[in-house]
Amino acid sequence: MAHNHVHNENNGCGCGGKLEDLTLLLELDDETVECEIIGIFEAGGKEYVALSPVDSDDVIIYGYKESDDEGFELIDIEDEEEFENAAAVLDELLSED
Repeated sequence: MAHNHVHNENNGCGCGGKLEDLTLLLELDDETVECEIIGIFEAGGKEYVALSPVDSDDVIIYGYKESDDEGFELIDIEDEEEFENAAAVLDELLSED
């Protein structure tokens, strides 16, 4: 089930989630980057996660899939139209916060 909103330091959503306190290590081709989890959201019937490298204003969007072992999988978005749709939904959610 999608979280359907994003978190920031001013969010008082009351959902009980603590995403703004979580970070993960993202292994890229040539480096490992610590990222804050901005939020998990739904777009076009799929779930996505928005990440932001610590000390950066950049945002990275991946497909998101929960796994049976209470973990999750990040999925590369290879289709440009799918990425643009997910980015537009994220922009809308961020403007609501």
